[in-house]
Amino acid sequence: MAFRKKDAAPDPIQQFDRWFQDAVAAEPELPEAASLSTAGTDGRPSARIVLLKDFDERGFVFYSNYESRKGRELNENPHAALVFYWRQLKRQISITGRVDKVSRKQSEAYYKTRPRGSQIGGHASRQSEVISSRKVLEERIREVTIEYEGKEIPLPSYWGGYRLNPEAIEFWQGRSDRLHDRLLYTLQSDGGWQIERLSP
Repeated sequence: MAFRKKDAAPDPIQQFDRWFQDAVAAEPELPEAASLSTAGTDGRPSARIVLLKDFDERGFVFYSNYESRKGRELNENPHAALVFYWRQLKRQISITGRVDKVSRKQSEAYYKTRPRGSQIGGHASRQSEVISSRKVLEERIREVTIEYEGKEIPLPSYWGGYRLNPEAIEFWQGRSDRLHDRLLYTLQSDGGWQIERLSP
């Protein structure tokens, strides 16, 4: 399948939406999954899978524990990369930019939509911290479950959303003989986007 510059949307968010909708139709499970790469002040990168929960012209939103490894690294160095890969479509999208926290109001609204078990887990787990055994976590889950029995579970102070504000977005379409199509959108100082073709 070809991806020609003349067929690309002038705005990368519009182009992302086109491909994302294709992925939702083609991928049986978690088309919203992406690899998030971060690095702290030591420059050592780390990566993990996160789930895209929202996107618009401002950027791409995911949620996490602010005290997790990714949270600590984003606090030290707010630049990150998101990579989506949809095998069925032979497509990849790489997004780089600066990450900011979303408002607490937005985080609270999303938190209320999470299953109750996930809400309890958000309180029980100190993400990325070393624990001595699974039993410690299970006991903490039991305590939180009892604490909030019959009550609404509030958003923890250390948990919420991030928005990656894109500065560059590359769309990769796989083709035969490794002669792939790669179009790079780069944000310009006037707010517009430059589109360039990259060699595969």
